[in-house]
Amino acid sequence: MSDANTIPERTEVDDRSLILSAKEGNVVAFEQLVQKYDRRVFSIASMYVQSSEDAKDIYQEVFVRVYKGLRKFEFRSEFSTWLYRITTNVCLSHRARNKKHTHASLDDSRDEDEAHGGPRAHTIADERTTDQSMVNAEISENVERALAALSPRQRMVFTLRHYEGHKLREIAVMLKCSEGAVKRYLFTATEKMRTQLKNFVE
Repeated sequence: MSDANTIPERTEVDDRSLILSAKEGNVVAFEQLVQKYDRRVFSIASMYVQSSEDAKDIYQEVFVRVYKGLRKFEFRSEFSTWLYRITTNVCLSHRARNKKHTHASLDDSRDEDEAHGGPRAHTIADERTTDQSMVNAEISENVERALAALSPRQRMVFTLRHYEGHKLREIAVMLKCSEGAVKRYLFTATEKMRTQLKNFVE
């Protein structure tokens, strides 16, 4: 006798099966669906806002929208495409509401590093390691500033293409625009990034 919140044991349950079960109120199926994609959603959010707290807010809002909208999902596109479209929309709207949180500060990055890796005093072996850490921190800071200078859609396209590895046509579907528009966003974003980082790289 099957329980409403169980699904058949399989090595790999496809999205369609999970979605159909979740639509019928199967909580376990929805949780498994979330687990399949939560890292990618959080990764996109983290790269876009450069703030762990903002990324968590985006992550939660995305899956709340997915939960509320899943009953209306009719398989006209891949579930992943639909999910990433929601993710990009939430990211864009979040930035519009919270412009002051476009990127994390260098101090925040250092605090987070220390929280995960212990006090820096115990991890620095010699002066070369210290110098390299300073260079890496400076690179990260400059990249964050360059990303923050992009428009919301330029930054989203740049993030999806270069950090998440999505194809241009996939990004076009996510953003509901033409592939040509995506190419223009990417070209402009790349040129702006090169300009912003030119002096630092040289």
